[in-house]
This record gives sequence, C-alpha cells and structure tokens, in this order.
Amino acid sequence: MSKHIKNQLLFFEEQAARLKKMEEEEKRKKAEFRKKMEKEVSDFIQDSSQQKRKYNPMGKIERSILHDVAEVAGLTSFSFGEDEESRYVMLFKKEFAPSDEELEAYRKGEEWDPKLAEQRRRLKEQAALEEAASSQTEKSQICPNSNYRDKYSHLIGTSAAKDAAHTLEANRAYGCVPVANKRDTRSIEEAMNAIRAKKRQKREDDTGAHGSSS
Repeated sequence: MSKHIKNQLLFFEEQAARLKKMEEEEKRKKAEFRKKMEKEVSDFIQDSSQQKRKYNPMGKIERSILHDVAEVAGLTSFSFGEDEESRYVMLFKKEFAPSDEELEAYRKGEEWDPKLAEQRRRLKEQAALEEAASSQTEKSQICPNSNYRDKYSHLIGTSAAKDAAHTLEANRAYGCVPVANKRDTRSIEEAMNAIRAKKRQKREDDTGAHGSSS
C-alpha cells in the first residue's frame, strides 16, 4: 500500500473519530441540558407562587428539549419571538393557561398586563354597545313605526286609524314608508282628514235627522 493511500486512510479515520467525538459531546450536552430543565420545571411546578415562567432566548434544539420536558410534566409551553435569535419559551401551569389575548400580546412582543387588558375589553364592549345603539337609532329614523292604527288611534279613534292604514297599503307594499317620502306623508294626513270630515258629517246628519223626527 502506497504512502499516499495510507495518508488518506489515516485522514478519514481521524475525521471519523473527530465526528464521533463531536456527536458524543453534543449528546452529552443535550443530556445535561435536559437534566437541568427537568430540575427547573420540577421546581416551577412545586412553587405555588408562580403561574408561568419565561426563559431567556435559546436555540431550536434547546427549545425542543424544553417543550418535551414541559409536555411530560403536564405543562403548557409556547415559543415566542420574531427571529431565531430572539425566540424564547414560556411555561404555563395547566390551571393558569393563557388566554388568546395574552398569547397575542406575547406574539406582538408586548408585556401582558391583565388590568390594561380588562380596561381594553370594557372599552371594546362599550364601543360595540354604542355602535349598536347608533345603528338602531338610524334604523328607527329611516323606518318609522308602520303601524298607523297604533300611531293615530289616540287622535281619530281605532276604527278610523285602521281605515287610514288600509288606504296607505299600496304605498307601503314592503312594510316601510320612508320619512323622506313627503308625498306619502301628505297622503296619510289627507286620509285622516277625510275620515274625520266623513265621521263629522255623519254625526251632523244623524243630529239633523233626529231633530226633524222630533
């Protein structure tokens, strides 16, 4: 065997030995890190004063190990951070699982403030209520009460108001007479005036008839 071939074989053997040593070192580091995380997670679980725990940024392998340890221990874990260098892990006890709002804050890189979150929630609810009230007011202005019998019965009597409503049936085919439609509004008044005049004339005729008969 030539010296050149021997040197090549020796080089490959050294490379293999170096690679094996690196793999063993990596394996040892992972085992040590897992053991360390298991101890920290155990302490965290036993500490009743802590609901969650935030770790410093760490590599993908370390995060994977920590997630695995947390899952085995019955904890909830999440990774946050915009880039690989800034990503970190947070652990939560099951009984203190984070809300969607809290998770969203961490994803945005914000600190979670329960009091501020409650204040925002109330403001959001108030805004929704005001918007609903405003929408209802606008709807009432556009489509007034279409029950003319109820609206005008105290003025001209139930029977007359019912007749007026029937007179306008064609104008409100879809159940709503717009306020802006002044022609329809005049028709309502005209119909009521005509009915009033008719009833007044009838009373006068009846009075005259009784007077003549007596």
